[in-house]
Amino acid sequence: MKKLEGFVIKTSQILDNIAGWGIVATMTLVVVNILLRALVNKPIQGVYEVVGFLTAVVIAFGLAWCAIQKAHIAIEFIVEKMHMKLQKVIHTVTGGMIMVLLLFISYRVFLHGFKVIASGEVSATAQIPFYPFIFMVGLGFVLLFLVEFVNLVKGVEQK
Repeated sequence: MKKLEGFVIKTSQILDNIAGWGIVATMTLVVVNILLRALVNKPIQGVYEVVGFLTAVVIAFGLAWCAIQKAHIAIEFIVEKMHMKLQKVIHTVTGGMIMVLLLFISYRVFLHGFKVIASGEVSATAQIPFYPFIFMVGLGFVLLFLVEFVNLVKGVEQK
């Protein structure tokens, strides 16, 4: 379990770093596009599409590291007042439900990616294929599933 946890943490950090650079790339692209439009009236074609793709990847790649750091919003003030055994049951049940949901989301995202490959769908202006970005979002959800799996196993072993 320690090896899986180490892999999940390291991979989450790497994807989070990629997400950070994606934000920088998005910001740079938007600023350069504004400057080109204002100064020489020549905007970059397809910026709207690229920013949308990058934003999807940034969000998906940042999810797992956010979950590891417990940086998301959690409302536990009611559960914290309950008996420890009941807290363990609640965390186990909700963790299991979250894992099932994340597996389903991951499966559907990857399935959609394969359908997009088969259809040959590309973005309207820049003609960029959609499927690599869809698979990157799927990867983010798979990693989030692994984070929740590790958290669930650690929680069951610990309490």
